[in-house]
Amino acid sequence: MSFRNYKEKIDEGDTVILYLSNNLYALDVRPEIKNKKGDMVENVYQTPFGALKVRNLIGADYGSRVELSKGWGHVLQPTPELWSLTLPHRTQIIYTPDISMILLQLDLIPGSVVVEAGTGSGSLAHALIRRVRPHGHVYTFDFHEHRAKIAREEFNEHGLADFVTTQHRDVLADGFGENLKGKADAVFLDLPKPWDGVTHAVAAIKEQGGRFCSFSPCIEQVQRTCLALKEHGFQDISTMEVLQNELKVTRRNVPVRDLSFLKHKSSECPVEEKPNSEKSYVVASWPSSTPGHTGYLTVATLPPTFIRKKSNSIKPDSAIETQSDELWQVTSNEAMAVDVAAT
Repeated sequence: MSFRNYKEKIDEGDTVILYLSNNLYALDVRPEIKNKKGDMVENVYQTPFGALKVRNLIGADYGSRVELSKGWGHVLQPTPELWSLTLPHRTQIIYTPDISMILLQLDLIPGSVVVEAGTGSGSLAHALIRRVRPHGHVYTFDFHEHRAKIAREEFNEHGLADFVTTQHRDVLADGFGENLKGKADAVFLDLPKPWDGVTHAVAAIKEQGGRFCSFSPCIEQVQRTCLALKEHGFQDISTMEVLQNELKVTRRNVPVRDLSFLKHKSSECPVEEKPNSEKSYVVASWPSSTPGHTGYLTVATLPPTFIRKKSNSIKPDSAIETQSDELWQVTSNEAMAVDVAAT
């Protein structure tokens, strides 16, 4: 229950984060666990600095120091950020830099109702729950039945079951269900074909409008999603990429040229130029390359029903695919033209 509320003491059944020399480990605080034979044995967690008897953590303070035979560590209360770094990976996950931008762009507040398609390992879902509780709710869907089941069990163990509903469902084929029509403040899609889910997102968003966000690794996915959003009346469509740069701050001596001779007219006697001096400045330099591409975030706003753009007919998926292919062909031709001009 350590995810639900901030607390001082560790209780049995909590999930804690063990910090050991810049490494993080998540473990459940249970005095006994089952071994391979099915027998209950004492829970001893093996670390690089020695064995830890998990029983000894019960009643200890969060943030306290844990002594081990070859060193020591600290036991921390879990947060969505720490959980993203320690959770068991069932899929590729979304990390904190992208999550923070998603939460900002979806305009979520306590009490919001948000729909997520693509539960995966539950990294984003934990952050969504923290953002909308205590009166909001997260509805998360995954087409893989086992992943949905494991995620549901994790939410229950973490004490978050009151704030999240996990369902096994292919939302691209079946939508989000009748009970969610017109109920969501925001919709997030982490799917291979998010453009096929735009129609269902429109059905789920409230009549007064809401926000949409999709996560796509490839720019071709972004192109088709943007076309679908435009066709369905979304506005303020934009795509961004979150990259983390580390600036190197140093002090550097910069030459300063003496230009006092420019004050004299050319008709006057020439003025002897003084040697250049140097002045010290604090400068910040960018790295030569920026690694770390994870994906593109496409965000948009669905306006209220009474001001949505009227569309006589929504183009079928085949038409959207054709328009996307044409857009991609134009982009490719322009790039080739630039290469030819450069040569």
